[in-house]
Amino acid sequence: MYAVLGRRQGRVLHGDMTQGSASFTVTAVLPVVESFHFAQEIRKSTSGLASPQLVFSHWESIHLLFGLECGIFTTVEAFVVALRLSDGLL
Repeated sequence: MYAVLGRRQGRVLHGDMTQGSASFTVTAVLPVVESFHFAQEIRKSTSGLASPQLVFSHWESIHLLFGLECGIFTTVEAFVVALRLSDGLL
């Protein structure tokens, strides 16, 4: 589960074991663009033992700004280009 969050630029805030049960709750933040198909991937990687609950938490600045001349095609740029292609704007 931690590997899936890491691949999707997620940050684990804390994990709690529920007393008296085998449940373990992980609280993490994940960029919205990285949350698409997250449930399927987390279930696949845990053989169906984990079930995510995604809730919007807050706005946060990203480290690389869209359009920044750094020679790196950022995740944001990839998402915007894919969205424009699907809408026929490119």
